[in-house]
Amino acid sequence: MRSHRRETYKPGATIGDWRPEDEGFWQSTGRTVAQRNLWVSIPALMLGFVVWQVWSVTVVKLNDVGFGFSKSQLFWLTAIPGITGGTFRILYTFIGPIFGERKFTAFSTIILIGPMLWLGFALQDTGTPYWELALIAAVCGIGGANFASSMANIGFFFPKREKGSANGLNGGLGNLGVSVVQLVAPLVVTAAVLGAPAGGPQHDAKKNTDIWLQNGAFLWVPLLVIVALLAWFLMNDLRVAAAPFSQQKIIFKRKHNWLMTWLYVGTFGSFIGFAAGLPLLIKNNFEAQGYQATTYAWIGPFIGALMRWAGGWLSDKIGGARVTMLSFVGMAASLVVVIFALPSGGDRGSFWAFFIGFLAAFAFSGLGNGSTFRQIPVIFRDQHMREAQGQGPEAQAAALKQSEMEAGAVTGFSSAIAAYGFFFIPAMFAAMSVTSALWLFIGFYATCLAVCWWFYARPGAEAPS
Repeated sequence: MRSHRRETYKPGATIGDWRPEDEGFWQSTGRTVAQRNLWVSIPALMLGFVVWQVWSVTVVKLNDVGFGFSKSQLFWLTAIPGITGGTFRILYTFIGPIFGERKFTAFSTIILIGPMLWLGFALQDTGTPYWELALIAAVCGIGGANFASSMANIGFFFPKREKGSANGLNGGLGNLGVSVVQLVAPLVVTAAVLGAPAGGPQHDAKKNTDIWLQNGAFLWVPLLVIVALLAWFLMNDLRVAAAPFSQQKIIFKRKHNWLMTWLYVGTFGSFIGFAAGLPLLIKNNFEAQGYQATTYAWIGPFIGALMRWAGGWLSDKIGGARVTMLSFVGMAASLVVVIFALPSGGDRGSFWAFFIGFLAAFAFSGLGNGSTFRQIPVIFRDQHMREAQGQGPEAQAAALKQSEMEAGAVTGFSSAIAAYGFFFIPAMFAAMSVTSALWLFIGFYATCLAVCWWFYARPGAEAPS
């Protein structure tokens, strides 16, 4: 009889025997360990999103304090972190299982101190060249990479019936970092809340007042230190999650890796791209009417992050594919509202219709973020267990382990590709009219809806999920 004494599962330990589908093990030991890892993972992931999205709110104030950049340049500063975030997510997907997710979570959190310090010092000098700010934006993008390793890791800890809710909580509350930085940073820059060590003020010419723009970067440094230490001392590495790249790369031959990546580009790519672009959209289209981006922009990502948990929970109840389809229909309808609410010609547009349309788009994207990540482990588990059916307990155990490894890798890889939405959506807003870009998004959602229905939702679908 295998032992699972509690001391084997103490904080900081590497765990060899992990059987969440064994109800006795789960109730006696597994749930406590899984929950501890989840509740440390969440703030670590949240801070990663803070660093990734800090530029979406920083750019709103740059010209007010003396930086002289064009609207296009500001959109590009917002978009650049999406390139590095998506690219490093690909690396993080495969690195975490190689070195151990506890160690990698601590490392990937502590290194984010660098870009926050660099940004804080650079913002105090309006002579800082554009190329340097663009380079800082690129380095900040590394914060977005943490999502890939974090989501792949948490899925291993929970049984199938709870994966949707667990991934929804980790991803959803982690996504709240977008709202947190867009809400908190504008508040802390209005006063010398960090004292003299943070540096002196800049003058906001538009409001004729002093602000401390660097506070929006420096504030997060001590929090990053604390959370990195929590990850190191409280989380666990799972041997079942360990896998060299030679084993993980099998996902590139799996059709459902590419199909689910396509769907997640539609959901998460929209969420993160809209979060990056919305502050400047409000500033450029409605600030003259008295609507401030810093007052409203954080609300959309906040709703989307909370709805991610709802999407995971609802998917556990009625199936992920159904919720994913609802997500794409809802996002398309919401963007139609946004398009007709934008200013056009002599028409001033309707801010409240525009804003409510975007809030709905965020809500539906959040649902889809939760549902797609519930679909992935179900698809791969069912596929491998079908192939091992009738081959005995050992073959079924091996199939289950293989499915968990592949599902984790697909989760990370799909999140990496979807993260490029952070870059492409603001870049499209910079390169073409907002209306044209939004119609393109709606057309893309139609393709996602067709893929989801054909492969996952229709009667007789290849991989119902």
